[in-house]
Amino acid sequence: MPDNPLPTLNATLNLIALIFLLLGRFYVKRGNVRVHSQMMTGALITSAFFLTSYLYYHFVVGSPQKYDGTGFMRIMYFLILFPHILLAAIQVPFIVAVAWSAWTKRFILHVKLVKWVWPVWVYVSITGVLVYLMLYIF
Repeated sequence: MPDNPLPTLNATLNLIALIFLLLGRFYVKRGNVRVHSQMMTGALITSAFFLTSYLYYHFVVGSPQKYDGTGFMRIMYFLILFPHILLAAIQVPFIVAVAWSAWTKRFILHVKLVKWVWPVWVYVSITGVLVYLMLYIF
């Protein structure tokens, strides 16, 4: 376990965001747009809390934890980490665009964007939890 509680909080926020994302998709596929909107708002707020906590942690503490694994697991760690970092860095403005298109009722644009943004958001949430588990648990 990490010395500082923020990495655990960040992984938990990633997991909560993932649950909101999956529930949001579940409800929209069943035509319940109201609950879909609530779930996606939850994902957006949770992800915003995550980003705030993550940036605070890395600006104040830095990156004190290094991955100690070797062999195949080290290769897997970096194969997960590098696309996670890249996609996490570029997804934020696209998530904002998706949310904005929904809030402004531009649903054709919203649906077009979601086809690309939602899977990336899910991937980044899952791999965020995996990176935490690989760094601190396994």
